[in-house]
Amino acid sequence: MNPNTYLSERERAKLESVRVGVAGAGGLGSNCAMHLVRAGVVHLVVADFDVVSESNLNRQFFFRDQVGRPKVEALAENLRRINPDVDIELHDERIGKGNFASVFGSCDILVEAFDAAEAKLMFLTEAPKLGRPMVVASGIAGWGRSAAIVQRRMGGRLVVIGDGESDVGTGIPPVSPRVGIAAAMEANAVCALALGLEI
Repeated sequence: MNPNTYLSERERAKLESVRVGVAGAGGLGSNCAMHLVRAGVVHLVVADFDVVSESNLNRQFFFRDQVGRPKVEALAENLRRINPDVDIELHDERIGKGNFASVFGSCDILVEAFDAAEAKLMFLTEAPKLGRPMVVASGIAGWGRSAAIVQRRMGGRLVVIGDGESDVGTGIPPVSPRVGIAAAMEANAVCALALGLEI
């Protein structure tokens, strides 16, 4: 059962048919997946090798009693509390060029939600080979400057969310407000793509 009663039959059908791959289940990925499920998406492929830690709780869609558990398992549990019928394919593994296609090859739209620059680069190298629309993030750290987080369409298949410059570093932490804005914008872009709307 789709919990979103505001959707038209056409919107519901489109969102329920799309399969979204989320690469990373941290601040971006966990919150993006949450927004997607609340919006009516029911088919997800989520990959992350990490476990929930206490330091994640300031910005990720996890809870204190989930610390120490694999992120993909904890996230699936949380998403099923929103919609028990959500179909989630979990991959508790590090994603690289050797397994990217086997993990995400069945997806219609791909979301990049990695922290590390090298993982983001790997995504931008491997994802285009699948020929699917891609939504990625760049520059979401720190406080304030909400309006600096924007959406840019680059080429036919790539949507970039972020300010393009604020990397996590000393005095520029990853915190819930800006990470959440970017995650919501990633989910919004995915929904627009699925519905065939203007990005």
